[in-house]
Amino acid sequence: MITIALSKGRIFTETMPMLNAAGIFCNDDPDESRKLVFGTNEKNIQLIIVRASDVPTYVEWGGADLGIAGKDVLDEYDGTGLYQPLDLGIGICKMMVAAKKDFNYQEKISKRVHLRVATKYPNAAKEFFGRKGIHIDLIKLYGSMELAPIVGLSDVIVDLVSSGKTLEANNLVATEEISDISSRLIVNKASLKINREILQPLIKKFSNAITK
Repeated sequence: MITIALSKGRIFTETMPMLNAAGIFCNDDPDESRKLVFGTNEKNIQLIIVRASDVPTYVEWGGADLGIAGKDVLDEYDGTGLYQPLDLGIGICKMMVAAKKDFNYQEKISKRVHLRVATKYPNAAKEFFGRKGIHIDLIKLYGSMELAPIVGLSDVIVDLVSSGKTLEANNLVATEEISDISSRLIVNKASLKINREILQPLIKKFSNAITK
């Protein structure tokens, strides 16, 4: 049995047409079910629904053979047992630094002022500001990131930005881009060796789906 790990939300919505183009159709609607394991029209392929940040863990440790995860998640993951054959070109957004509109970010950076940074992406934040020679205090949050500068918890945030509407609604502005983010197909390295005859054609189908 080949297992594909997915997470609900935007990535899942954008993944389903690609799975369908690859000839894989879920037997149930995950949005209407509390199940975590779903059969497909292919008897030897099943889907599991996990938290987005857990997809790489399930794939690396063999709970799934394949998975789809955002580059933001993969950059924070410390594992080594993953193969990333394809950028699927879905879940596109940007990792950005953002601050209150009246916060003079460029002046602080030019003067190398010590910053408090709220984020759920500590590795990305440390690497980005480290390259600039800026010392930071990291404040790890898991949600409602925009609130941190508003209440004075942090000077800036590092977060994913798509339309920018949430920032605007909270009187924040994106001040600097860190990286482009999209979702990747990830594969368990051991499984790729053992199940090469099944997985290689499946990876090829994903590749073909990208170009359609």
